[in-house]
Amino acid sequence: MIRINLLPEEYRKKARTPIKLLLGLVAAVVVNAGLATWWAFQAFGLQAEISSENAGLQTELDGLTPQVTYYNSLESEAKQYKSRENTLAGITSSRISWTKKLDELIDVVNRGGNGQRHLVWLDDLQVAQSSDPKAKSAGSLKASGHSGSDKFAQVANFLEDLENSPFVSDFQPPAPPEGTQTLVDETLVPSVAWSFPLSLTLKSPEERGDKSGAAKSKAPVKNAKGQKPGAKPDAAKPAAAEEARK
Repeated sequence: MIRINLLPEEYRKKARTPIKLLLGLVAAVVVNAGLATWWAFQAFGLQAEISSENAGLQTELDGLTPQVTYYNSLESEAKQYKSRENTLAGITSSRISWTKKLDELIDVVNRGGNGQRHLVWLDDLQVAQSSDPKAKSAGSLKASGHSGSDKFAQVANFLEDLENSPFVSDFQPPAPPEGTQTLVDETLVPSVAWSFPLSLTLKSPEERGDKSGAAKSKAPVKNAKGQKPGAKPDAAKPAAAEEARK
């Protein structure tokens, strides 16, 4: 049966929302609000954590930047000094201290034991050195040698002492002894003199760079009795021998 309500609208009974529907709507709103709150907390909390960590790392980076800059400057300076050191080492290895070499040669001449082992003097000393890498040799030392003894073995003794001395560390070993008898006069001292060529070839800069180990392995030649190590040559003996040779 159809029921018609003829009461005026203000007297009619208002329809109410079902309680189940209302509870469902309230639950949905609460759940959505909770989810929105959790998402906002996660998003803003994570962003704040990242920002805080980024600020800490930036502060640490700002503290390390001057140290890194200083380290890079030191490394660059070390490379420059290393380059200079290599340049100086190359220059040093290609040069010979001829003052030192002459002192070492004089020491060998003076170690003859007053003629017991050898009595040698030199003239016409000539030195040549080349820095051209295409040259056949790095240089040479040549001289005319004289031995004041009738024993040619003393020439060999001199060359042996020369080969065992620090002087030859920058040169190739000397050639076998050879010479000619140039003076026989019983009225002169020495009465007999032998002439022999002294010719030494200079080692290359690469070979001279490894000379320290070879020099240490050679035993020094013992001095004769009464001869002081490193003594300077007696100028009177070469002068007298030269005068006698003339």
